[in-house]
Amino acid sequence: MFDKNRDLKFNPDLKTVLTGHMSRYSLVRATAKRAREIAEEAEEKKIILTEKPVSIAIDELIKGEYEIEEPEEIRNI
Repeated sequence: MFDKNRDLKFNPDLKTVLTGHMSRYSLVRATAKRAREIAEEAEEKKIILTEKPVSIAIDELIKGEYEIEEPEEIRNI
């Protein structure tokens, strides 16, 4: 059965994620960085993740749990 919420989580509308002048490049870099942090924290604490770190990072970003700070010089690219 098709689950609309599941589809949106794995294929979020980039318009809702890319706010202001944020570039896709910044989004990808920030998501990858946060995913690495999540994976490292889980490994240090010996926690087995049931979701992939990238999925967790994207979910946190969509919920506004962390914010991407983009350098001024690449905002208008």
